[in-house]
Amino acid sequence: MSRLVSVARELAPALAARADEIEAARRLPADIAAKLAEAGLYRLAIPKSLAGHELPPDEMFAVLEAVAEGDASAGWCLMIGATTALVAAYLPRAHAEAVLGPRDVITGGVFAPMGRAVRANGHYRVSGRWSWASGSANCHWLVGGAVLVEGGKPVCDAEGRPRHRMMLMPRAAVELPDTWHAAGLKGTGSGDMVAQDVEVPADRSVSLLEDRPTEPGPLYRFPAFGLLALGIAAVASGNARAALDAAAGVVAQRRPMGSSRAAAERATVQADLARAEAQWMAARAGVLAAVALAWDEALGGGIRLATRARLRLAATHMTRTAADVTRTAYDLGGGSALYLESPLQRRFRDAHAMTQHVMVQGATYELAGRVLLGLPAETGML
Repeated sequence: MSRLVSVARELAPALAARADEIEAARRLPADIAAKLAEAGLYRLAIPKSLAGHELPPDEMFAVLEAVAEGDASAGWCLMIGATTALVAAYLPRAHAEAVLGPRDVITGGVFAPMGRAVRANGHYRVSGRWSWASGSANCHWLVGGAVLVEGGKPVCDAEGRPRHRMMLMPRAAVELPDTWHAAGLKGTGSGDMVAQDVEVPADRSVSLLEDRPTEPGPLYRFPAFGLLALGIAAVASGNARAALDAAAGVVAQRRPMGSSRAAAERATVQADLARAEAQWMAARAGVLAAVALAWDEALGGGIRLATRARLRLAATHMTRTAADVTRTAYDLGGGSALYLESPLQRRFRDAHAMTQHVMVQGATYELAGRVLLGLPAETGML
């Protein structure tokens, strides 16, 4: 087991103990983010040449899963920070060192091109408003996807699609209005971020669709969007694991009204819990098998399109199966799961919030199906 996995597992109980505080704050408390950074957990995807861990994807999965088992919001914020830091492998060395060299640095932001970037004199002037900026309050640098604009019009590629790049902006240049009031993943602080005419050097921007990594390691041949989807699946898996464990503890003590036996002695309860356990085990095994295949191909020099599709498919299946598993755990908790002090209701809400991320939405099934059938498909984000 990787040292970092052990570190994450050691941190999990303390995160669980502060879950109510994290949710009430509607953001990850700064001291928790600092502790994760001190442990090196935000540096999972940063190249070793920058004192990062350049961790293989299966170990990255295990780290994020362990943190999410403690608290899903903490796991989500770590996942966003760790995967955003992948841009270190695409930046020119000087920018990579300035942005991601510091050992305690935390990055975040939004890939979606909700901003505009007007080029002038070797810089972009970036403006926009982005939703879903998870963990942003603790970040030192924020990324915002922006459509490139020249002469007042979007710059388009050969197929006529607007080109866009991720702009790295210092936290001080970005406003973070308090817009995060949500039912699930409440502690992630996933509110808006706003930029107004922020000047960004042209070479401090990254396109995961057009650029090629400057780092040679196999992690940077692994699909960037597949890695993001894998991170979501890891958080979902850890959250579901904790929900199953919590449900088992509840049913061992709960006595249904009018019964002298604990709920755990009921055959239907036993079968439901076992079925949910099997669903979690199978989905997790599927993810790890897809990762192993993709990693083997990355070590060999390149990853086939079908393998990329299966990776996204497995991550989507894990995330959505995890939501089903937490629903079962919630049901097994009975009426007690309704109360805010029960971790089961929070695990239920968090699990269903995760399914809304674009990387693991139901449309992934159609995309993967088209690839597996050999049909034309838009595969840029595989």
